[in-house]
Amino acid sequence: MTQTRRTLLRSGSVAALAGTALGFPAIARAQEKFSWKMTSAYGKGSPFYMEGPGSATDLAKRIDAMSGGRLKIQVFGAGELIPALEGFDAVRSGTVEMNHANSYFWTGKTFAAQYFTAVPFGLNFQGINGWLYDGGGQALWNEVYAPFGMIAMPCGNTGVQMTGWFKKEIKSSADLKGLKMRIPGLAGRVYAELGVDVKLLPGGEIFPALERGVIDAAEFVGPFQDRKLGLHNAAKYYYTTGWHESATVSELLINKAAWGKLPKDLQAVVENAAAACNVISEAWCQRNNAEAMDDLIKNQGVIARPLPDEVIQKLREVTAKVIAEAVAKDPMTKKVNDSYAAYQKKYEAWAGYSEGPYHSKIVSV
Repeated sequence: MTQTRRTLLRSGSVAALAGTALGFPAIARAQEKFSWKMTSAYGKGSPFYMEGPGSATDLAKRIDAMSGGRLKIQVFGAGELIPALEGFDAVRSGTVEMNHANSYFWTGKTFAAQYFTAVPFGLNFQGINGWLYDGGGQALWNEVYAPFGMIAMPCGNTGVQMTGWFKKEIKSSADLKGLKMRIPGLAGRVYAELGVDVKLLPGGEIFPALERGVIDAAEFVGPFQDRKLGLHNAAKYYYTTGWHESATVSELLINKAAWGKLPKDLQAVVENAAAACNVISEAWCQRNNAEAMDDLIKNQGVIARPLPDEVIQKLREVTAKVIAEAVAKDPMTKKVNDSYAAYQKKYEAWAGYSEGPYHSKIVSV
């Protein structure tokens, strides 16, 4: 063997060993396993939120399967590990890595969080997804939570919700004054401006409060989930359509430090599983709400009707006032609102040619 050949072989062996050494940390990291905890604002067994296609438990199962078992998430319902509405602080402190809820529960922390669940008289399911995924909304969501050391992403959507259940008929905006109503988020502030005594109650507490007269009206989600809670047994007037939540986003809230420790492929697994649940959950709602609404009207004696035009107009005016006040107080809220409003204007112009004619000219119901 010549000297040159020996030198080449020796050099190749060294290079191969060096390559193996350099690649080893990446291989080891790719095989690393993670065990996370995820809490929820909703009780164990709650349809849509905790059970069924696109729910928190479904999301955890999808992540487990897609990651080949490298990322396992233990899911806790409201009250199992922490109280229902303390997920924000639990994720922020690192007590848990994830929380599954709705961002408008955190408007007391930052008003801008409202926009990533639903805005009164805002975008529908197609529109909110367009803004979040392709209109800058997702980046703004993470910017809003950056000071708290968290990121978030959509992981579910109810589609359009219902205005809610009322013990008495609403004939004018004057009928709202003095009502005690369960209603979260920005809509609660709007109702408060009209004299409503607003209550923020977890889902499991709504029926007993409505039945006992602790509250006079309540908003939850839609026909299927509302029927599951038995709200039709405590009130018969069911007003449509949800001016306050034309599409309601479920939020996957994640501790940023924990997120940074995940390999890129596992981050991609979480992002894609959440996106899948976002679409799948909304599809589940469409089928189940259609069936439940039919039952509520035909078999349960429920009176379903839209709010009077005067009430809607009053709610629209007050919503604009409340948003303007919030925007004036906080630069971050203004930044998010400006982005949302600009996107909504463009989307609604397009919808005038697409969705609008579909509902007004094609649908025969």
